[in-house]
Amino acid sequence: MDHAGGHSCSHCPGVSRRTFLSDVGMGFTGLALSAMLHRDGIARDTSSTGASRIQIGQPHFAPKAKSVVWFMMRGGVSHVEGFDPKPALAKYAGKTISKTPYDKILTSEYLKNVKAQVKDNIVKYDQGSIWPMQVGYKKSGQSGVEVSDWWPHLRESVDDIALVRSMWTIDNNHGAQMEMMSGKHLLDGCAPTIGAWVHYGLGSLNDSLPQFIHIGPTLMSQCNEGIDGDYLGPENAAVRIKVDPKSPLDYARPEIEMSRDEQLAQAELLGTLNGYAAVEYPEDAKLRARIKSYELAFRMQTAVPDVMRFTDETAATHTLYGLDNEATRPFGEQCLAVRRFLERGVRFIQVFHGDGAAGEWDAHSNLVNNHKGLCAKVDRPIAGFLQDLKQRGLLDETVVLWTTEFGRTPYAQGADGRDHHNFGFPIWMAGAGIKRGVVHGATDELGFHAVENRHFVTDLHATLFQLLGLDARRLEIPGRKRLDIDYGRPITGIIA
Repeated sequence: MDHAGGHSCSHCPGVSRRTFLSDVGMGFTGLALSAMLHRDGIARDTSSTGASRIQIGQPHFAPKAKSVVWFMMRGGVSHVEGFDPKPALAKYAGKTISKTPYDKILTSEYLKNVKAQVKDNIVKYDQGSIWPMQVGYKKSGQSGVEVSDWWPHLRESVDDIALVRSMWTIDNNHGAQMEMMSGKHLLDGCAPTIGAWVHYGLGSLNDSLPQFIHIGPTLMSQCNEGIDGDYLGPENAAVRIKVDPKSPLDYARPEIEMSRDEQLAQAELLGTLNGYAAVEYPEDAKLRARIKSYELAFRMQTAVPDVMRFTDETAATHTLYGLDNEATRPFGEQCLAVRRFLERGVRFIQVFHGDGAAGEWDAHSNLVNNHKGLCAKVDRPIAGFLQDLKQRGLLDETVVLWTTEFGRTPYAQGADGRDHHNFGFPIWMAGAGIKRGVVHGATDELGFHAVENRHFVTDLHATLFQLLGLDARRLEIPGRKRLDIDYGRPITGIIA
């Protein structure tokens, strides 16, 4: 017997008697929705606790930006071969750090800023021989900012970006990818990503498209792939979009042929059922998210294929993004899709490059061929994306952010590679509310420690929040205590 309604009936495994009777009381509506959710593996949350409802609202103060695009190069891009030249590496090549005038690096208090997932998996700081830069640099634009020869197209846009050369993080393994997006070390547990927070705080600009989109490889086993809303609820998770004009969504078309009128009738019926269910189960976060996803999926059947219709673009635009070249076409199509999503009112888009568990940029060996080849795939599309946004006026309302999870060691690993390096590395930002053609922060002479205007990864989050008009502390969830470092501080030196 179920006197209190808290035990499951023997003939309804996994479903309480109260829930079953509620379904019956709703007639076909309740039973149909129950069956639909059971098919999708969704169980009701009958508790009164859980993630709070989605908080859709206006910015807390006047924003400078409307949307964010975050490019993440997975694996760890070498900073000394990219955006932070260090001539001293050539001068002391072949020596260990202790044999240079910069040996104090090895006793710096900054060395405590590491929390290893795997013990002793990084080359010891004074066992590697210093390895000179493997590529040339040039001063670029009116600002004269130095960028390596592996980024020739992006170098042409250097006057539009703010380069921050002083980032650091505490994860020296590839969990740093997740730390970059969420601010939390994997050993400290999972947390919502910055994209989920922005979605939670600001809501939708276009109800026919997702407001938090993920393009490219995910983080695989790391905290629900780096796209989950975690305790903010599943309705704030990213929607994965496959940039393929022929098949952009697995659910973009009905499983069986049906007319548009039939689809509309089906959607109306489902909407009616969903409305009844939402009233009956107002605290079920997973149910609420599933209802929203069904409604969004129907609207996306038209909206997403429209975004992927690249034949609408001119030949000049195709060339700008590198669609006329085999090497640059895949990432170029992703960047072009991002621009088209922005035009239609998508709030937050993260674009990951570099497949595999660690990411392709993880150059423990053969660094030259690895980085030279990968830069050739993404340099032209990213530069073209910036130029296209600028000429269309979209750069004035969009923040563009380029990161990797950490840099690479100033000393060699093996004969021709570099190891992970979390103590100092660069990122860059461009667009709405960002100063242009400036360099902020610095690493030491060997590119080991961030020593000037140091910034933890959550400072990036704080900067985005400020540009979007959000006060992160006003978004805190009861029972989910966040530390001061979790919020970070805006990088005021690059905010216009």
